[in-house]
Amino acid sequence: MGDWWQQNIVEPGKLPLLLALTAFVVTFVVTRLITRLIRAGKGPFRNIETGSVHIHHVVPGVVLTIIGGFGAVAGGQRGFPASVAAVIFGIGAGLVMDEFALILHLHDVYWTEAGRKSVEVVVLTAALVGLVLLGFAPFGVNDLSDDELQDRGSVITTVIGNFLLALIALAKGKARIAIFGVIVPFIALFGAVRLARPDSPWAKRLYRRRPRARAKAQLRAYHHDRRWAGPSRRFQDWIGGAPDADPARALERR
Repeated sequence: MGDWWQQNIVEPGKLPLLLALTAFVVTFVVTRLITRLIRAGKGPFRNIETGSVHIHHVVPGVVLTIIGGFGAVAGGQRGFPASVAAVIFGIGAGLVMDEFALILHLHDVYWTEAGRKSVEVVVLTAALVGLVLLGFAPFGVNDLSDDELQDRGSVITTVIGNFLLALIALAKGKARIAIFGVIVPFIALFGAVRLARPDSPWAKRLYRRRPRARAKAQLRAYHHDRRWAGPSRRFQDWIGGAPDADPARALERR
């Protein structure tokens, strides 16, 4: 175990990334636990307010992210300062991303249906960083041999090709596949060759005069959403808590 840790984490300089990811996940979990206790009116925790202003935890999150980011730049990639900066950055990022939906909507939607977006983004972020930590490089560069890495043309061709696959998947309305495809090109290829979602830019432009393709895309999207929407929502609710059906009540409980 010690040899694995040294060869795969310490020597490649991945310890700060691991610390940042751990701090990010732990901060999100602890934050959600506290906010759910506040929502239920249990425990000693209360919302932080200054007069009539509710201080959201995205505010200290931004401050910690800035401190950790600049600290990482100033402290280099290795050593104790880099590790401390990574932990600070991870804590700040966890607080910020937990309120991603608030930043997106510029409105407090934490316990509303729109607030699910925060949980989704946090899970995607943790998964992507985890893949990078495991050795995956963006756009499949890690799949190149040492000789191919020395050839600038091979690197550029691989990056551009995999970037186009991710872009096609995104145009087809498959945002999650496109994001993961940046790290794992095969996933982007899978999304690029599949039918586009009916509300995607690809379908609106290229399926406009192809009624059969449009109908098939609508049917496939219907079956996909019917199969996966429920489990996805239950998973998000298990992690972050179920939103309130009444938006006004959701705002009162924050």
